[in-house]
Amino acid sequence: MTISSTFTVDQRKLPQLPSWNATSDMDYWISANRLKLNMDKAELLWAGTRYNMSMLNDSGPSLQLNNVTVNVSQHVRVLGVHFSSDLSLDKHVSSVSAICFHHLRQLTRIRRSLDADSGSTLVHAFVTSRVDYCIAILAGAPKTTTDRLQRVLNAAARDVSDIKKFDQGLSRLFHQELHWLDIPERVKYKLHRHAYPPVSAR
Repeated sequence: MTISSTFTVDQRKLPQLPSWNATSDMDYWISANRLKLNMDKAELLWAGTRYNMSMLNDSGPSLQLNNVTVNVSQHVRVLGVHFSSDLSLDKHVSSVSAICFHHLRQLTRIRRSLDADSGSTLVHAFVTSRVDYCIAILAGAPKTTTDRLQRVLNAAARDVSDIKKFDQGLSRLFHQELHWLDIPERVKYKLHRHAYPPVSAR
């Protein structure tokens, strides 16, 4: 459930929450379909520019929904993607990077027990697939953000090819041998796949 509200900073007033009569219709639909709304997992995020959020003291009014108070969160997770109140993706990129590097460290411990194909399969399953998940949301992201995920892919490429951190030839290995795309190209590829699906899928 996504609830949004807009406000004007020049008014220097807290935004007024819209009418929540729609929630009764939502409750009816949920009950009619034999579902139940889990209020314990409901989250409220006020989003805006950093200047706008400073007018709310980086917070905002809470929401009273079905006799339950939903407090404001600085970060919310939607389908595995972390969103911040300023709509930056720093939290999401930090989470993905931390998880991927954790998996790479675990794979390093058992690398000697794996053949090349098995190691490559595990890297794709636990690292590159997580990097690629919802990567299209990084369209237009600054280079400082995409570079953090690029470091993850560089580490994964070294793990697959069993080369050291400061060995030369990483770019040639990355593009010519593994045939991997850099993060900006991966974002463009995902966008093109969504905008222009394959002819066979039409």
